[in-house]
Amino acid sequence: MILGLLKEHGKETRVALLPETVKAFTDLKVEVLVEQGAGEKAFASDADYEAVGAKTVSRDEVFAKAEVLLQIQPPAEGDTGRIKDSQVWISAFNPLWDTTLVKTFLDKGITTFSLDLIPRTTRAQAMDILSSMATVSGYMAVLEAAAKLPTFFPMFMTAAGTIRPANVLILGAGVAGLQAIATSRKLGAQVQVFDVRSAVKEEVMSLGGKFVEVEGATEDKAAGGYAVEQTEEYKKKQQDRINEVAAKSNVVICTAQIPGRKAPLLIPKEAVDAMKPGSVIIDLAASTGGNCELTKNDEVVEYKGVSIIGQSNYPAQKPVDASRMFGKNVLNFMKLMIGEEGELNLNFEDDIVKGTCITHAKELHNERVKSIIENA
Repeated sequence: MILGLLKEHGKETRVALLPETVKAFTDLKVEVLVEQGAGEKAFASDADYEAVGAKTVSRDEVFAKAEVLLQIQPPAEGDTGRIKDSQVWISAFNPLWDTTLVKTFLDKGITTFSLDLIPRTTRAQAMDILSSMATVSGYMAVLEAAAKLPTFFPMFMTAAGTIRPANVLILGAGVAGLQAIATSRKLGAQVQVFDVRSAVKEEVMSLGGKFVEVEGATEDKAAGGYAVEQTEEYKKKQQDRINEVAAKSNVVICTAQIPGRKAPLLIPKEAVDAMKPGSVIIDLAASTGGNCELTKNDEVVEYKGVSIIGQSNYPAQKPVDASRMFGKNVLNFMKLMIGEEGELNLNFEDDIVKGTCITHAKELHNERVKSIIENA
């Protein structure tokens, strides 16, 4: 198999594979072509890739020769026209949200795998890019909030008196939320956490957070650990409780998302109106509409003294470790498709391979994506 590692486009600083992970592929008898300059923003030079057995070539040559094309982001504008129907495209292209791109892949007959649909199973944990990147996001969200906040996070006992700790509200206790709890507590803040899934209460408390309870949430074991849509009655009770806690918080970190749907609105404008000037909202759900009504993706909105930061790609701010984690996830996933002699083996009998495949031979393979497109 010839694996082609592409350089990311736009503001992305990560690279899908660092040289250390490329070596693991070459050890598996996979030939690796790396686009020139692919790792520069993650501090990996062309010479570093060549030292572990890869060949650095032009972007045109990667597209011309690779059997499998690998990139973190979806294809850049114009790239879908360069992919041949004999090639396999692997990236994280959010197919539950970007159905237009899925239809393009389908029409062209391209085989695609979207790494953000790795099943949430014990066996697939080592391949889960969402958890890896959410760890980075949860950590970075707290650091940015602490830097932006005009007061300290921890309690200080000084000769000038006692400085009280910051109050942090975290919405959503998935991987990003749990990392945000841990980082906030390490920095000395008081943390309250809201999540519709009662099962996460124990994890929240083990990290030193206080769980904000609202009775009557709908839970679905079939959702694979993700939150699900709630009833209108519950949403009203939920909103009143969140507004109450947010008004007393210095920082609100929003992480709540529902796969394939617009992010739930949890911080309406009236909740921001009640917050103290100088407060900070970090919205990690900005790319899917945001949990805060005033959020704008990749922008900082200043509203009545409250800073609302819409940030959906914190991993790009930590390109070395984020690339390292992403690459190890990719390696573990692709081992399921690499034969003994390094050949490509699309084993659709494997539940992880099947669940992550979006399009193949002009057919939709992922049932969730198929359902969204057919019911659109």
